[in-house]
Order: sequence, then C-alpha cells, then structure tokens
Amino acid sequence: MQAAIVTAFDQPPHYGTVAEPVSQGPGEMLVDVLAAGLHRLTRARASGVHYSSRGGLPLVPGVDGVGRGSDGKLRYFVQAPGPMGTMAERTVIELDHSIELPADSDPVTLAGAMNPAMASWLALRCRVPFRSGQKLLILGATGSSGRMAVQIARHLGAAQVIAAGRDERKLAQLPALGATETVTLADARLGGLAGEVDVVLDFLWGESAVRVMEAVLRQRADRSRPLGWIHLGSMAGEVAAIPGAFLRSANVQIMGSGLGAVSAGDILGALPALAQEIARGRLRIDLKAVPLRDVAQAWPAAADGGERIVFTP
Repeated sequence: MQAAIVTAFDQPPHYGTVAEPVSQGPGEMLVDVLAAGLHRLTRARASGVHYSSRGGLPLVPGVDGVGRGSDGKLRYFVQAPGPMGTMAERTVIELDHSIELPADSDPVTLAGAMNPAMASWLALRCRVPFRSGQKLLILGATGSSGRMAVQIARHLGAAQVIAAGRDERKLAQLPALGATETVTLADARLGGLAGEVDVVLDFLWGESAVRVMEAVLRQRADRSRPLGWIHLGSMAGEVAAIPGAFLRSANVQIMGSGLGAVSAGDILGALPALAQEIARGRLRIDLKAVPLRDVAQAWPAAADGGERIVFTP
C-alpha cells in the first residue's frame, strides 16, 4: 500500500510502501482514504513538536480525512495520536472518532475545511456560552483558521467581528467573509476597537497576547463584565507572560480550546453540524488538491501559507 512516510522529524515525508493496516475489533473499520488535509497540526505532529505527538519513526502522518468505509458510507474521521495517520491509500479508524457524511459531500472540501474550522467552532460551541449578538476579536485572522473563525462567528450570530492580523492585503479580504472591522496588530486603534468585545479568539498567543490584552483592558468601560480569552494557537510563541494585575483588575477568563480541553465526546457531538455547514457551502476556504505521490514536493511549499493543500491518494 502506498503512503506518505516520515523517517526524520526535520525532513518532509516521502512517498513509499507500507504494510496494509488491519482492523483489530468491532470498534474499528478499514477505510479507503479519499482526501487528507495538510494542516498546521499535521505538520507539527510530523515534526515531533506538538504536545500530542506520540511514538517514534517511521510514521504515516495525517490527523484527519474523508474516506469510504467497508460499509460503503462516506465518513469524516479524526485519527488519535499513535495509530497510522490518514495520508495513505487506506487506514483503520475508530468508529467513535468518525461521523457519517451526506453521500454527495465533496471529500476534498470536507478534508480541507474541517480542521481549520474546528478550532473556532469548538471554542464558541463548547468553551464559552457564546450568544447571538455578542462581539468578538480574532487575533491571527489572516490564516486559514482565522478566516474560518470570521465566517463562523458571523454564522453563529456575532454582532461585531474585529479581525486583527499582520498582513494588510489579507485583512482587506476579510470584510467579504463577515468581518465588521479589520486592523493590523501594530495599529494603536486596536484597543479602542476591541474594548467592549465579549470573546477573543487568539491564534497568536506569546507577546502579542500580552500586548493586545493590555490594550483591550485599558479601553474597557466596565472591567467586571466577563471577557472570555480563548487560546487556540501559538503562532507568536508558546509562552505569554500575563501580569497578575490583568487578572485581578478585570473579569478576564483565560482558557484553551483543543485536544484535552474539549472532551472527545463533545468534539464528536459538535462536528456533524459543522460538516453540514461546510457541505452546504456556507463556509469557504481556498483549497488545492494534490496527488499524494507529490507529498515530498508539496509539503515544504505548503509552509508558505495560501491555499490549504489536500492530498488525494
């Protein structure tokens, strides 16, 4: 069977042959993989640096995918750390880590969009009691997950979506996706624009989180009003030195959202509705389908951003 194979954490995978996977019990199923997205999480696990990375080398990468099971049904599935990944002709999945998809769903679209959409979807559905009419600030809004967050926030009824990032060209595209205001991270207006938000979706963390949190709290008229700050990514650094005074002087609730912070049951319960919205075309993402045999060439090119690469075995 052909697959992408990681043999060194500091090198891209190569295309090669691995043993056929075998289902071990009634809770598992062999699936023919139709599409598997190259996500930031996929790259981090394949390089051994993500907190959920498990095991040694060699390994088949891939954290999720769309495939057809031995029962003939189309499924989106998430692969736990440890087992064979999804970038292969076939893999074995745990049925309770999968959801059935409408038969007419586009595998490439679902495989490319579910992971970047999942971050903000789970944050707003599972981590905070988000309500229609609330206001959000999205830090790191120009990446794939940030662009999805803009759309999801508006889809769930946000009255205001402030999109903040570094790339002015990409920021200019976000009003068409639902952003009500856009601002660069270095703009002195950021604190004033976001002073009354209810939720911050933070894909940056690091020093950026400290600086923006201070700017927002300085502009907040009623500091006793809850502010949910949700850490979703660490593009600006893994460590944010939050001064204790921030937490004593304002009702800011800092939390994370990801594997572990949200239970597997809650994740699987929230995903069917998200998959339905993507399948209906209500959430958009730029995708590029690439044959899996070209994984060695496409892997480093994907690090430059832009279109989300989806491998098709």
